[in-house]
Amino acid sequence: MKKIIAFQGAVGANSNLACSTYYPDFEAKAYPTFFDVFRAVEKSEVQYGMIPLENSYAGRVSEIHNLLQEEKVSIIAEHFLSINHNLAALDESSLNHINEVLSHPQALMQCQNNLRDLKVTLREFSNTAEAAKFVANGNDKSKAALCSKMAAQTYGLKIIKENMQDSQGNTTTFIVIAKDAIDPNPEIAPVVTTMLFTIRNIPGSLYKVLGGFATNGVNMVKLESYIPGGASKQAKFFITIDGHPNQKNVGLALEEMGFFSKNVKLLGVYYADKSRFEN
Repeated sequence: MKKIIAFQGAVGANSNLACSTYYPDFEAKAYPTFFDVFRAVEKSEVQYGMIPLENSYAGRVSEIHNLLQEEKVSIIAEHFLSINHNLAALDESSLNHINEVLSHPQALMQCQNNLRDLKVTLREFSNTAEAAKFVANGNDKSKAALCSKMAAQTYGLKIIKENMQDSQGNTTTFIVIAKDAIDPNPEIAPVVTTMLFTIRNIPGSLYKVLGGFATNGVNMVKLESYIPGGASKQAKFFITIDGHPNQKNVGLALEEMGFFSKNVKLLGVYYADKSRFEN
């Protein structure tokens, strides 16, 4: 029986592209929302979920941190995918015809300078592939979608301008979620650990949490604060560190973290993407 990996959006979305790139032996299945993907994984309707965490240009996908906090899933992998946005339109269209561009807000943001030069109206869509589908189903040569080559091909659109992204190093970090955690071996390949935590309401608690990583020689890959739902009075922190909790220095750092934190949730221990070590 073929395994299934879920993604948010429609066929041809960048998340779909990530599924086919990194899990070619899996059947990729589209779901309308990120919540639906998380729930499908939690209920074992699918084996994995492919989730965009952040983009190197446009920043984090805000909804994901809350879902990681609320849902009972684990991160089992990360993948860095280069994102290339293309302007796609009907066969009879040319660049001179286009006065409106449709796409997901993140895609529009990643291409904002190049789009500004075209002097076009921007229209937000729930997904890049859905935008391509909408343009393909219409009969308006003045509209174009900002999407992947996969989406353009899927919906029969012609690419009229390639590489619309402002940054040619445009990369999205995807995480893969599963119902059950994995236990990678740091002797085989570098491992990272990701957590969510809230600091105790005492002076210097964040400083002391971070000091524990410094004194034990643990590298912090990422640290980000966010407000759950935009209404909480106390920020939560999303942190990724190098290493496995079973390694002595990491264990000592996490022990110190525990003294000054509350509501710590281990999101996953998994192999780091090789791209982390290219520079």
